[in-house]
This record gives sequence, C-alpha cells and structure tokens, in this order.
Amino acid sequence: MTDWGLRSIDPALERRWLDAGWWTDETLGQVLDRGLAEHGALGFTVRSSLRPHRGTLGAVLDDSLRLARGLHARGIGPGSVVSFQLPNWVEAAHVFYAAASLGAVVVPIVHFYGAKEVGYILRRTPPDVFVTYESFGPLSGTAALAAAVEAGAPRPPLVAIADDDLADLYADEPLDGPLPTDPSAPALVAYTSGTTSDPKGVIHSHRTIGFEVRQLTAMQATGGRDTIVGAPVGHGIGMLAALLIPVLQGRPIHLVDVWEPGAVLRWMAEEGLCSGAGATYFLLSLLDHPDFDPAVHAPLMSHIGLGGSAVPAAVGERAEVLGISTVRMYGSTEHPSITGSTHEDAREKRLMTDGRPLAGVEMRLDDDGQIWSRGPDCFVGYTDPALTANAFDDEGWYRTEDVGVLDGDGFLTITDRTKDIIIRGGENVSAAEVEELLMHMPAVAECAVVAAPDARLGEHACAFIRLRPGVEAPDLAAIREHLATSGLAKQKWPEELHVVEDLPRTASGKVQKFVLRQQLRTPNVKP
Repeated sequence: MTDWGLRSIDPALERRWLDAGWWTDETLGQVLDRGLAEHGALGFTVRSSLRPHRGTLGAVLDDSLRLARGLHARGIGPGSVVSFQLPNWVEAAHVFYAAASLGAVVVPIVHFYGAKEVGYILRRTPPDVFVTYESFGPLSGTAALAAAVEAGAPRPPLVAIADDDLADLYADEPLDGPLPTDPSAPALVAYTSGTTSDPKGVIHSHRTIGFEVRQLTAMQATGGRDTIVGAPVGHGIGMLAALLIPVLQGRPIHLVDVWEPGAVLRWMAEEGLCSGAGATYFLLSLLDHPDFDPAVHAPLMSHIGLGGSAVPAAVGERAEVLGISTVRMYGSTEHPSITGSTHEDAREKRLMTDGRPLAGVEMRLDDDGQIWSRGPDCFVGYTDPALTANAFDDEGWYRTEDVGVLDGDGFLTITDRTKDIIIRGGENVSAAEVEELLMHMPAVAECAVVAAPDARLGEHACAFIRLRPGVEAPDLAAIREHLATSGLAKQKWPEELHVVEDLPRTASGKVQKFVLRQQLRTPNVKP
C-alpha cells in the first residue's frame, strides 16, 4: 500500500466544507455508478478510424463493472493503483470507471507520452495495473512502456493491452457495486501536462475531485447542445469534460481520438453538436479552418468556456463578432477551478477578466500580486512531499505562482506567471503583456513570447507567431510598429521573431514554452 504523505487539512476548514455540502462522504465510484445508471439510455460515441464505438452509458457501466470484478479477483481494490495510457477510446472509460468502482487510485497518462514521461510516472507512482495500447498511428504505448522499463523504471505487476489481452480481464458478471472506500483517500493522481520540463504528480481525493465535478457541472453551459471532446482523457481537462461532467449532467458522451478540425466541423453540422471549449487552441483551430461556416457553425458554438491556458481578450473579441459568447476560467491541475465568469456577466468582465472566485473558493493576493487560493477542490498533495511542503503555507493556502490584479467588483485578471518573466538587463518584462498586444494584430492567430539568450542583456524577448490562413507574415519592424502604436515601452518589444506553422503543445492545448526556450538555447537547432 502506497504511503501518500498527504498534507494535513485544518479541521475547521474540513468542517466548514462538510457543513456547506461542498464535501460529502460519497466516493468517485458511487458518483459515477449512480450517474451512469440514471442516464443509461444516453449514447457513448467514439469517432475513430481505428476503434470507433457507438453504444450507451448503461452498456459502458456494465462493461466497467465486469472489468472491475475481473480486477478485483486479481487483488485490486481500495488503495491499489491503476494506471492507463490510452487514446480516447471506450476502453479508457472502462478502465477509469472500473478503477473508481474498486476505490483504486486512478493514474491517467496522456496517450502520446513517450518513454521519458512514462518512466518518470512509473517511478513516482508505481501501479499495480497498467493498461496501454499496441499502436495508434506512429505511436506505440507498448513500445513506450518497454523503453521506460529498459531505462530502469519498474515494470507493473499486471500489464494489459487494450487491443489485445485486456478482454481477458473482464469477468462474466459485473461487480455488484462500488466497494466501500474512505472518501478522504486519494482517488486520482493527475500529472501536470508539461508546460515545465518536469511534471508533478497532483493527488486529488474523492472529496476534492467530487466537488470539482459538481461545481463544473453546475456552471457549464453550451447553449443546450451536446459537446465533442477532443482533449485526451489521459489529461485532467479531457478526463473531466469527457468522462465525468456529462455523467452528472445527464448528457451523451462524444469522443474523438484525433483532433482534425475539418472532421469536427463536419460532425458538428451533421449532428448539431458543440465543440471548441477548453484551451483556446481548440476554438481557434475551428475558426481558422477553411471549412468553418459562420452561418452553420457559430450558432452551434453560441456559448463557449475557455481556460486551461492564457485566454487573450482578442480571442473573445474575435468570437464575439461571430455571435459566440465566451467566458474565461482560471485554475490549474492542483486547484482546478479558482475563478470564472458566466455568460450573464457584463461583456468587459467576460472578455477582459478571468472571473470571480467560485463557490467555496477563497483567494488572496499578497503584496507582490501573487495569487494564493484554498478551497474544497484544491489538491491534497504532490507525490513528492517536498513539493507539497513548498506549495502551502501553515494555514492551507496554496501558492499558485501566478500574478494578478482584482478590480473593484472582485474580478481577477491574470497579469503574469511568475516563471514567465523575461529579465532584460535587470528589468522584468511580462510575456503575457506582450502576447496580449500581439494577438490584436490582424495576421496573428496565436503567439508565444519567451526569453532568448542575450550576450549583452542576459535575456531578450523572442516572439513565436502562428498566422491566420492566407495572410502575409509581418516582419519584426511591423511588430514593433504595432507595439509602439499600442503604447508599449520599447524595452519590452521583441528583439527576435519566428513565424511557425504551429506551437509545441501539451495534451490540453497549452503552449509548451519550455520547449521554445530550449530550442533557442540549443545551438544548431532551428525553432
């Protein structure tokens, strides 16, 4: 049994959250079992060229409980660790729901992670069961696992392959129901998605993840339409949006295993579905595609929630012209939903701020503008206890390492990430500030500003931009002219420019700035 070394929580806070109903004694397995049973007639669809699936939530529940019984017969139960690395296939739902029913700790892994990431996770959180896949285009989960083990990672005691021997683990009869489990015990370890080079294992209990799902279920609005989810279920955003929230909302589940904007637009039009929520990448990839028809698709996307990465105001303004209402939310894997706005909020609040603290969440800014938060959906620790100790103060406040300002109505605007600063000649330059202005250039679809080495100044700003279709790339002089007109101090202007077809991303669509910085610092490697 793993000693998780979870942080202690102030009994007064725990009592407050229980009395308010934000925390309950219900486990994740109980929540899912009830939701899947109540909405069993609704559809569960996977759009895939390799493993398409059309069925019902009820059938998924039955298969999940058969898998749970098969795993239980092999000694898997409360406190066991079940890890899976799978694309957005129905088997991913089976494993996730089965593990939750058993009271096991679920460790999802993004399907395109290689040996380095898989090996790191295996060493930090050794699983009792590991479910993977043989091949998915050029990717191979079994190859990643074999290479990780060859490099010294522990081999899991039980390994099953989704497109091979996983079927042997399903019992003939389903488990009778979720096993009794301590609701304060770990339910999920979600590894941060790699905006820094070393991911962190974030531990959520049944209570913290249960509150998060209920909160987002109450908040989420898509104009009444069912939603296609393309974010990988091995990542927190995809897991919540695809496997958890629809179950509580009573909506069909629609998954796609490869995000192809043209195909997504076609499915939207054919079946009246919504899509584009989450990181701005998903929305922009649809708006930028030549098949996007404002008359057809915009009404299907009338209400979109954006978050998981920085949301420039220019993105909301662009959507607004098309009749699409967007809202911004702020959070992280550690504290998933700290602030958010609603579609009923005033325009300037929806587009220009990241919203107000959500129900149950407390937030404060210190003298330097750094954001601290605590609440019933805040994680219970990292897999590395040293990181846990550094992340919290004595009163249970979580150090987000983000910087923001509050307006007179209590709406937060993120102004910086403490690790996203360019130090030019001893002066701090906010990458977010420069990016916000660049996004207002007509040619720019997306941008990222990072620190580049500078022999004289130490660092200078380097801008990577992705263009809108069919436009001419601006040069550095045009960018500087735009920033000068915007009133930005000359010292903050980018001194280097790279036009790219796309930017390196995490599974949730966030730009991996550390990859861009590594490229700039590595001789003979072109960004």
